[in-house]
Amino acid sequence: MIPLKDENPTRNFPFLTLLFIILNMGVFVYGVNLPVHPSVLYAEYALIPAQLINNPLSVYPTVYTSMFLHAGIWHLGGNMLYLWIFGNNIEDVLGKARFVLFYFVCGTLAALGHIATDIDSKIPMVGASGAISGILGGYLILFPFAKIRTFVFLGFFWTIARIPAILLLLFWVILQIWNSVSAEAGGTAWFAHIGGFVAGVLLILPFKNFSKN
Repeated sequence: MIPLKDENPTRNFPFLTLLFIILNMGVFVYGVNLPVHPSVLYAEYALIPAQLINNPLSVYPTVYTSMFLHAGIWHLGGNMLYLWIFGNNIEDVLGKARFVLFYFVCGTLAALGHIATDIDSKIPMVGASGAISGILGGYLILFPFAKIRTFVFLGFFWTIARIPAILLLLFWVILQIWNSVSAEAGGTAWFAHIGGFVAGVLLILPFKNFSKN
């Protein structure tokens, strides 16, 4: 299932959601236009758990710089699609400053979730998935019955259906859990997705109750 658009209007234009998307796209375009392979950026700006544990003070900024790096166009496109669909409503509820803080707190906790499950890993972790997972968790709590226009495909059958957010997002998180224990689903920081989602579920109401638009 691929979400296309939610039927959940906002009161204010989502400037910060759009800004995050532009920043992520800008970093990606910069990376692919380097005279060397974009992966050279990973050495300086990706999150590598083993390095963070061994040298936390100098490597800790990569928790945040890694959120703006992506491994390819599909990785970037999928993340930005989810951020655009679900981020605007979270920004609308929290207001600008709280939205930014919520985004980075969820991203941080997502990174820690990944590190805790693979502390000796030397594989770079990149992507905004952890922070966006937090937004999905927050959306589930605030708008569980909002309708999401979703592309559904099963083999040769496909359709566009209006699916309640609670069904789509629970399906999404179950898929992350399934992949996290699957030996054939390596190469992705699934526990970062799960950690970010749980953070969003737990933190959205405290953030909302203390936010001012």
